[in-house]
Amino acid sequence: MNRHMKNEIIMRILKCMSLLGNTALFMAYFFITSPSLWHISRHLTPYCTFTVLFLFLFMWLVRVYNSFEVGGRRVYELVYSLTLSSVIASAIMYVVQAAFLHSIPNFLLLMVLFIVEFICNTLWVYIANKIYYKLYKAKKTVIIYRSESDLNKLSEIKFFFEKFDVIKYIEDPNDIHSLIEEIGSCEAVFTAGIDATLRNGIVKYCVENSIAAYIEPKIGDIIMAGAKHMQMFSVPIMCVNRAAPDPFYLAVKRSADIIMSLIGIVVTSPVMLATAIAVKAYDGGPAIYKQIRVTKDGKKFNILKFRSMRTDAEKDGIARLSTENDDRITPVGKIIRACRIDELPQLFCILKGTMSIVGPRPERPEIIERYEKTLPSFSLRLQVKAGLTGYAQVYGRYNTEPYDKLQMDLMYINNMSLSFDIGLIFATVKVLFMPDSTAGVKEGQITSNKSTAEPVKELAVSNEKNGQ
Repeated sequence: MNRHMKNEIIMRILKCMSLLGNTALFMAYFFITSPSLWHISRHLTPYCTFTVLFLFLFMWLVRVYNSFEVGGRRVYELVYSLTLSSVIASAIMYVVQAAFLHSIPNFLLLMVLFIVEFICNTLWVYIANKIYYKLYKAKKTVIIYRSESDLNKLSEIKFFFEKFDVIKYIEDPNDIHSLIEEIGSCEAVFTAGIDATLRNGIVKYCVENSIAAYIEPKIGDIIMAGAKHMQMFSVPIMCVNRAAPDPFYLAVKRSADIIMSLIGIVVTSPVMLATAIAVKAYDGGPAIYKQIRVTKDGKKFNILKFRSMRTDAEKDGIARLSTENDDRITPVGKIIRACRIDELPQLFCILKGTMSIVGPRPERPEIIERYEKTLPSFSLRLQVKAGLTGYAQVYGRYNTEPYDKLQMDLMYINNMSLSFDIGLIFATVKVLFMPDSTAGVKEGQITSNKSTAEPVKELAVSNEKNGQ
């Protein structure tokens, strides 16, 4: 057994310990809060059933939130993800327990369980992190990039200095032959913005020499990833088509949209009423903000949001994304945007059928028109109905580059399924409490202007040219 396999076994044992530890905590809570079950059943079947249900639910949530990516994420992210997994699993089982017992279990004990889970998960992450970096030393890493803006995309590598020891930066290389000598002694290579032909040569060399390659994909790569493999001829064939989801999937998705939006409207109605009053009371302007957006096949519709900006936010006729410390946002708006409450009226759009729970976020027509001048592939995200949440909202940020958001939206379109949608819905819960997911764009960035032909992003232009 080689060293790598031994290390993998150790890490798997640690992960099993976390699974069993959280399950044991839930078992203890369940035994304490459900003593009547023993008198009723006289055997352990109900306890075992609830334990197994919790274990599988917790395992699924750990997968959704990538809670076991030790070494691949920052410590606070792992603690947050793992605790969120155990807390949501416990909360769901609490509801199931209440339905099974026909009574409300002790809520205070549930809060105690949440606190104990947080403490135990924090300790596990700390120990697992220490063990991981003892087993896996930092890899000698080379970063290959085309321009400064491409290098900035990899700026977060500084948070993983224990995993990647960056020994060299190579800017805009000419060909693979000039790179071989420079990357020959490294253990990991990152590329960003590199021409597809050169990038493929780098990947081939890395695979042949057991070097880990971390590649920023192009739009063409993502489209091809969703291609259907066919054996029509005596050569490999890949068929790429416009998105055509299964009718059964679409029917279930629409039914789920109706049910979930109705439940959401009922549950959040007190919050929406309070928000409407607060927005109206602040400056006397309308509580609801209507705006034309674009959904599947370029169809236009009115999106509904609670107004978070001044009524004259775009009096100059220029459409702008909100910026860091944007003075157009009202005090009430800052609160409802931070909590995503401003998005709640879109539940009515989902009920009506102009939006879905999961899908690419809808953009304004003038912004789409501007994006398409520099990003011709941007219209590909209109293959499916717009959504309240989506892949780009979960794994990107508000200020993520349009090109990168498009890639994320295409990743979703290529992999649409009920399980993927459910996973994204649960993953959305995670980003609701992460402030950096709503970080504004840089000051002065104009995303659309009806009267000028100013480009959206130079970065988007260069990426598009290199990615097709």
